[in-house]
Amino acid sequence: MTAILRQSAPPEPGAPAPGAGAARQVWRRLRRRPPAAAAAAVLALLVLLALAAPLLARFTGQDPNAYHDGLVDSARGGVPLGSLGGVSADHWLGLEPGTGRDLFVRLLYGARISLLVALGATSVQIVVGVAAGLAAALGNRLAGHLIGRLTDVMIALPALVFAIALTAVVPGDFPRPLLLILVIGLLGWGSTARVVRAQTLALRELDFVAAARLSGNGTLRIARRELLPSLAAPVITYAAIQVPANIVAEASLSFLGVGVKPPTPSWGQMLSSAQTWFRADPLYVLLPAGLLFVTVLASTVLGDAVRTALDPREGSRLRIGTGKEAAA
Repeated sequence: MTAILRQSAPPEPGAPAPGAGAARQVWRRLRRRPPAAAAAAVLALLVLLALAAPLLARFTGQDPNAYHDGLVDSARGGVPLGSLGGVSADHWLGLEPGTGRDLFVRLLYGARISLLVALGATSVQIVVGVAAGLAAALGNRLAGHLIGRLTDVMIALPALVFAIALTAVVPGDFPRPLLLILVIGLLGWGSTARVVRAQTLALRELDFVAAARLSGNGTLRIARRELLPSLAAPVITYAAIQVPANIVAEASLSFLGVGVKPPTPSWGQMLSSAQTWFRADPLYVLLPAGLLFVTVLASTVLGDAVRTALDPREGSRLRIGTGKEAAA
């Protein structure tokens, strides 16, 4: 009965066809947008470099935590010797002021931390948010009210302040990347839960959900087999938007000194230590700041493209009055 109702129900205007055809259609829409393709290429390159950081470190013969005291000018407080912050054949992007550590290798390992924390925190936000949103929409009135109020509280919380407090009181031997993933993820699931709850309240009134209920399926089975596939598009869209926000959150916490601890490299941590060196070695500031900017920009552009590809009507609305034909 569920299958018959699904086949007879008219598809929502502009929505991709279900199944594998939907994925192909979304992929075609993404390929038609040069900014999205460029952003995806940039992110793929960053991920590849981050994954290959140990191999590249061995290839260059550098260690991210190895000090080179002889390559910094102690008389000037530790400024790297040579031009452009000590750029040479052995040190492709120069040296870290004060310590002489290789900047290229440390940037690569910093990318691993930033991307790992951002993707891990986004996964936690999606899992908790989807579970809470479904429970609020499908549970009884009391459960829906309690989860709804808890969601409002989580959205209203000053997340950065609470993240600073939580990361500061946790013992130092706890793995910091895992701590950042848990803190950022568990403080940021409220918006996901609100989106999932609103979508589920609309979907549960449709015929295919009613047919599944009349067929004797329980709430968990209906949520797993009927609702979750329909929630995939908004959840993927929201996840793509959350990734750049979580990259910034990790960098902010590391910049403030409560994120990743030395000697583990992080872009935010490097920016924090670069405050005292921006006049003597501008490259030490520009490199992590530039990488952070490029990563966030590419993630934002790709997230916006994914949102438009999953909901082509959004792109059509943006082009109203431009005289251009809306891309399918």
